[in-house]
Amino acid sequence: METGLVFNLQRYSVQDGPGIRTTVFLKGCPLHCAWCHNPEGQSARPELLVLESRCLACGECRRACPSGATLAGNGALPARHDFCTLCGACVAACPSGARQQVGRAMSVDEVMAEVLTDRVFYDESGGGVTFSGGEPLAQPRFLQALLQASRDQRLHTAVDTSGFASTECLLAIAGLADLFLYDLKLMDDAKHRQYCGGPVGPVLANLQALARVHANLWIRIPIIPGVNDGPGELEALAEFVATFDPTPPVSLLPYHATGTGKFRRLGLDYALDAVDPPSPAAMDSIREQFRARGVTAHVGANVPI
Repeated sequence: METGLVFNLQRYSVQDGPGIRTTVFLKGCPLHCAWCHNPEGQSARPELLVLESRCLACGECRRACPSGATLAGNGALPARHDFCTLCGACVAACPSGARQQVGRAMSVDEVMAEVLTDRVFYDESGGGVTFSGGEPLAQPRFLQALLQASRDQRLHTAVDTSGFASTECLLAIAGLADLFLYDLKLMDDAKHRQYCGGPVGPVLANLQALARVHANLWIRIPIIPGVNDGPGELEALAEFVATFDPTPPVSLLPYHATGTGKFRRLGLDYALDAVDPPSPAAMDSIREQFRARGVTAHVGANVPI
């Protein structure tokens, strides 16, 4: 039985494919996008998250920590320190639930037992299960086993991916997924390295390889002001998508700062504090740029059916 690291199972999801779905978030991602709204999914290890609004500064976490006596200061321990072994002692000791461990090992059967709880909603709405992250292809054997188990149960399956993985892993699971939600962020390699933490070449090549063997693709493009909303970058993105036959639909996702608080709770810095979400008028204008090149584009997470 394959096992993997999961950091969330989100029930009644309506943003990750058609119908009502359960989204299974697998932990670990080779990219580190500056605007990531799930930064707790980036590390391939369990992590500690601290909800500051719940913290009583009582010091119980410090007293419970095996290394607490050696750490300078008083009150609550930070989310990250050099001596943390993720033993969970501080989580258990916290009286307010302010400290949480993110990421738990689960077997395929354990995941499927939770997914199948809401099968009636999938059947009635045309929904199913979506595997997201993090980057689900960072756990390829676990993902493949989950997709096969879902197919055995006749569930509609979707994979939400950055495309930053080996082509071999991507094509190995292509036939098991009914739908791919494929993230496309930048065409400029230098910018992709700067803001996402890796080259753009594998993302583009994998999308081309996937399109040759899979007909059901939705491309998702986050619009980040000051990063990829300039006319040159938008034109390059639209022209690239227009090269596919058939041309996949594009979801344009306006930047939001949902991940800001999560970065802080993980003890991480957020690089885009000064960025404001694009206006509805700006998003409408961007949508028209894609439509002018024959690309079916809309603003929002899901493709209208």
